Formats: sequence, structure tokens, C-alpha cells
Amino acid sequence: MRNRGSSSLIAASVGVLAALALARATDGYAQSEGAADAASAAAHFELSSSDFTDGGMMHRRQVNSRCGGQDVSPALEWRNAPAGTESFALLMHDPDAPEAEGFWHWIVYDIPATTSSLPAGAGNVRKKLMPAEAIQGRSGFGTAGYGGPCPPPGKPHSYYFRLYALPVARLNVPPDATATIIAAYADASALGRAQLVVRYGH
Repeated sequence: MRNRGSSSLIAASVGVLAALALARATDGYAQSEGAADAASAAAHFELSSSDFTDGGMMHRRQVNSRCGGQDVSPALEWRNAPAGTESFALLMHDPDAPEAEGFWHWIVYDIPATTSSLPAGAGNVRKKLMPAEAIQGRSGFGTAGYGGPCPPPGKPHSYYFRLYALPVARLNVPPDATATIIAAYADASALGRAQLVVRYGH
């Protein structure tokens, strides 16, 4: 009798443990599915421009006036921002520049989550085409707003436009934060990233 009772108790205990293990496995699978869904949504986050195509050449209109251009920031638009996005940060960087950290041409952050595009010329702070909440940081030229490419003669440089979807309305970087610091803050907390790469040389 005692043996049969002990066997039944052991069997019941094993059954409970198996059920708990299955529940944990199922919960882990659901969490994995949730993470996969979030990753999939972030992968569909897209940045585009009517002024050039990804992998193409930058037009002279966007080039710095020092190199014969008009210094007009490109029109940009984006879609499929990840769920939970509260703001965006946009950075334009030239990693081919001779400076140790490359050269930063455009830094914008605290772009409201309701924004899905920027018109051409929004990088000119005097035109006030940027959303009121957005902040334009100092480029490598030492001034706020867009500064177009003006690479030395030779091989074309690549210019990366990176848009970060952020889970906060304000990035809360120090007022005197450099572009490198802003980029680090944005990259560390981003829910998703979208990118365009264009080239320019002369």
C-alpha cells in the first residue's frame, strides 16, 4: 500500500513539474515570438529621399557652397517606425573624411514621433522648416544645421543618413553635446534604425 501510494505521489509530482516546465517553455516561446515580431517591425523601418536613391550620387544642390553647390539639405521621408517610438534623431556622417571620427554634416534630434518627413531645406535653421520641438546640433563646420559635402578631390566619399527611432520624446543630451555623443545616445537607445547612403566626389 505504502509503495503504491509513494509511486502515485512521485508520478503526480513528475506530472506537475512537467506541466511547469512546459508552461515556462511556452512562455519563453511567446516572448521569443514577441522579440522576433519587434525585430521584424524594426527591419521594415525605411528612410528614403526624392532627391537621390540609396547607393546613388548626391546632387550638386545638396553640396556645400564651398564646392559650388547650394547647401540645401535633402527632402527625406520615412515609414514603418517601430511601435513605441516617441521621437527620432537624424545624423549625416562622412566616415571617409580624414578626421579621426569622420565628419558630421547634420545632427537633428527630438524630432516628434508624429513627423514622417522633412522638406528640402529643413537643415537651414533660418528657414524654420523643422518641427518646433526638433533641435539641430552643430555640424563639423561648427554651426547648427545642415552643412553639405565638400570632400577633397579624388575618390568619392560616402555619406550616411541614419534615422533613429527612439523610445523617449527628449534625448536629454547636454546642451554642448558633440555629434559623437549625440550619436552614441541615439544608437544606445534606438528601437530601430533606417539608413540611406549616397556618394559624392569631384
